[in-house]
Amino acid sequence: MNKLVTIRSNRYGLDIEFDSETEFDQLLEVLGQKFKQSGRFFKDAQMALSFSGRELTRAEEDRVLAVIRENTQIEILCIIEPNDKNEMMYRSVVEQSLSDIYKKEGIFYKGTLRKRQILEAEESIVILGDVELGAKVIAKGSVIIIGTLYGSVCAGASGDTSAYVVALSMQPKYLSIGDIVAKRQIIYQESLNIKGPKIAVIDGNRIYLDPLTD
Repeated sequence: MNKLVTIRSNRYGLDIEFDSETEFDQLLEVLGQKFKQSGRFFKDAQMALSFSGRELTRAEEDRVLAVIRENTQIEILCIIEPNDKNEMMYRSVVEQSLSDIYKKEGIFYKGTLRKRQILEAEESIVILGDVELGAKVIAKGSVIIIGTLYGSVCAGASGDTSAYVVALSMQPKYLSIGDIVAKRQIIYQESLNIKGPKIAVIDGNRIYLDPLTD
């Protein structure tokens, strides 16, 4: 019975592994029992959540979240999609983002921003999706995009020059941090020279791109 559902903690949250052959209702019952027994250890923790062992529908994900809410005080900040290509990015970005959010307010947004959509945040924001050409993100903190950036991003919008912008792929129409505006052609060229996830930061009086991971 214990092997039907396995709950593992990691540096960015929890992974719940479900048996692939068992009826989902039975798995939820086991999950509820496990969280009821261990819920006090998590208290008011804020975590990201991932699933393994079987593919869940959106409705099934919602039922899992309901079980967690019923049996614990955990606040699930986001669900990390199983994607081998993005796994390293998810791990490094979510670890850093959750750390930042513990220190100061921050939010997660799940979905792709499309043309003419504008997303504003009073703090840092993690976007689980793309920012397409014509879309715009304005945040007083940092902006982390688990996807591709083609649109516009204004990070550190209140003048915070320590803010940064992260994306799996970065070819923005417009990018600024604090009161520094990136030169589009330079960012484009630097992006071509960097494989994998990228981070944009201020160094001196201009914005540079660096690899997110070594």
